[in-house]
Amino acid sequence: MQHEANKPMIDEGREKVHLPVLDGSVRPEARAEIPDEQLLRVGDLAQETGKTVRAIHLYEEMGLLRPHRRTKGRYRLFGPDAVVRTRWISKLQELGMSLNDIRAVIQEWENLSAPGAMSRMREVYRRQLAETREQLDRLRTLERELSASLSYLESCDACDPDRLISACHTCELHDEHEDPPDLVAGLSAHVSTSSPSVSR
Repeated sequence: MQHEANKPMIDEGREKVHLPVLDGSVRPEARAEIPDEQLLRVGDLAQETGKTVRAIHLYEEMGLLRPHRRTKGRYRLFGPDAVVRTRWISKLQELGMSLNDIRAVIQEWENLSAPGAMSRMREVYRRQLAETREQLDRLRTLERELSASLSYLESCDACDPDRLISACHTCELHDEHEDPPDLVAGLSAHVSTSSPSVSR
């Protein structure tokens, strides 16, 4: 069919694999007809993908989505590939990309050859993978800090209930050579030893 020739493909051995994310960029006149029962109105698409109707309209306004066709009453009807495209947009947003960033990617994708488009997407995904790994490293560091802080604070249950936080810069319940985690040290940092007692 004519629309098959318009879709970029990649080789996986002998099998040609179409990229569903590209289907929204195929010209309407080049698309195969989709049975009515497979077409989705805006509300159905929003429900299927967990998006709002306004978000779907915005994606269309920005050129990120295109309806397969319209009804006689001018209602937009989207094909199954719109679900794939919308979820793809969501995943890129989760990676920290803005809608403008995503639009730029799509515009480049649609104007490049298939190998050029694949090369460009590899660059995008490599960059996002590097940023994701950096974020994971930061989260793992924070996880260790939180865990250490909780372990350190467990001993506070055995502390004198009348003791003021201003005295917590030294603690007999811990080794004098053991520095408290930053999340704990900050509690008593810069606290005056002459702070008034807390009213009970």
